[in-house]
Amino acid sequence: MAQQTTPVRTARLGRTVGPEPTAVSGVVLLLPGGEEVSTRRPSPVLATASVRGLGRRLARAGREQRLATHVVHYRHRGWNGSEAHLAQDAAWAADEAVRRYGDVPVCLVGLGMGGRAALRAGGHEAVNCVLALAPWLPEEDVAAPPEPVKQLVGRHVLIVHGTQDARTDPELSFRLAARAKKANREVCRFEVHADGHGLSQYRDEVLALAEDFVMGVLFGRAFSRPVRDALAAPPPLGLRMPLAVGFGRSLRR
Repeated sequence: MAQQTTPVRTARLGRTVGPEPTAVSGVVLLLPGGEEVSTRRPSPVLATASVRGLGRRLARAGREQRLATHVVHYRHRGWNGSEAHLAQDAAWAADEAVRRYGDVPVCLVGLGMGGRAALRAGGHEAVNCVLALAPWLPEEDVAAPPEPVKQLVGRHVLIVHGTQDARTDPELSFRLAARAKKANREVCRFEVHADGHGLSQYRDEVLALAEDFVMGVLFGRAFSRPVRDALAAPPPLGLRMPLAVGFGRSLRR
């Protein structure tokens, strides 16, 4: 009897969030959270749920500009050490976006471990901006090389982190942002005071900030004053920019 082979797992893009544009001029790839170590296959329902609200907001904001928004479905739940499976899948997704849509700008938007994947895969030639929400980052270890940042040169980068996040250390994202800022001036970081990992207490403000940043980089829409100030300010001011209560209510629509 012939031995049955185990099918090879592949990453995939979910359906577009919202109506699929007839012609695409920009792509957002949503990278859900994950685990530090796990080779189990992620639940597509749970993965989509974690980024669905953000995806709908961005898809709606970019409809007239023909934005395609997809959730990336990983092969594995875990980062898995040097394998960096989630970052590999993020890079594959950028390749797939180029294959489907041609030479269009891509934004990687990641949550938690997906934030780390977005930052790591940000060097892909099609990527022009990275948004990392409450990114999971490894503890700094003198025996191990630090999380890389040189791949982010030439990209706009926004990190958003709640100051009361008990799952992913906001101080680690500040330190990474400080290192990235030395190599790339187009880096900023906002702090959501008293909010936790899910950034749910100030959800509307976080969604408005994400829209402001992504639409500004992908389609040239003018940034709001807080984002302009954060990008222009020297460290640490532009890396500890407080997200104001009510942000987005007075922005033009």
